[in-house]
Amino acid sequence: MTYSKIIAGTMTWGSWGKQLSKKEMIALMHHCIDNNITSFDHADIYGGYTTETDFGHALNESDLKRDRIQIISKCGIQYLSENRTNTVKHYNYSKDYIIWSVEESLKKLQTDYLDLLLLHRPSPLMNPEEIAEAISILKSSGKIRDFGVSNFTISQMELISKYQKIAVNQIEFSLTAHQAMHDGTLDYMMTNDITPMAWSPLGSVFKEETEQTNRIHDLLNTLTETYNTTKDQLLLAWILKHPSNIQPVVGTTNTERLSSAIKAVDIDLELEDWFKLLVASQGHKVP
Repeated sequence: MTYSKIIAGTMTWGSWGKQLSKKEMIALMHHCIDNNITSFDHADIYGGYTTETDFGHALNESDLKRDRIQIISKCGIQYLSENRTNTVKHYNYSKDYIIWSVEESLKKLQTDYLDLLLLHRPSPLMNPEEIAEAISILKSSGKIRDFGVSNFTISQMELISKYQKIAVNQIEFSLTAHQAMHDGTLDYMMTNDITPMAWSPLGSVFKEETEQTNRIHDLLNTLTETYNTTKDQLLLAWILKHPSNIQPVVGTTNTERLSSAIKAVDIDLELEDWFKLLVASQGHKVP
């Protein structure tokens, strides 16, 4: 499967964020596509199990052709919500639940298939053979086209991969959260042809004021002039330079920021500038 280099994250589109109206969602979908952002990242739990429904209503009333976009969703987290009877947040990866969850997402999104299904977070009780059976049924019935995981470690990816090919692992990755680059996670994905997607790709740079983020901002102030670009574009360009072909999931609903994000694809950071940013984040030179 091919996904856009920048992926639109929908977590804040609904009640967990901007509470966009149907009209606003349709306009935002069109804006994304007009800017070559054709992949939309969902999870069943977003908005307390309501955002998929809101998106589905908007998609149904838009004039968008389904084959022009890619819809990603996740399942497995049993979230505490008025829309579920759960008494504790937990994970469910039984065959029946995975199949039921996907069918629920399809109804809400008003589509016949998901381009990509991800297991949202690993569970200590997940049975890889049972998961593989569910995925096989969903693929053969045409309800999902591709399968992956989210927030899985190397050993957890190996466990699932023994029984079912993983196409994607969506992980936290940014200039301020780059452990996956050092603990072998990205190496493993490159070796096994697993595409990394990065949630929270801007990290804590704009969220916190710390010694680390101050160092990064000081350097970004210089680099924005060098590259005639913006700070957020440089942070995305830093991710995009990694040879594992990381695809950032951008969670903003701001159209200007989305337009800005896609321009990061065309920025080729000089090698030393890439390392300068890493050093600014780490606070020390590389070993």
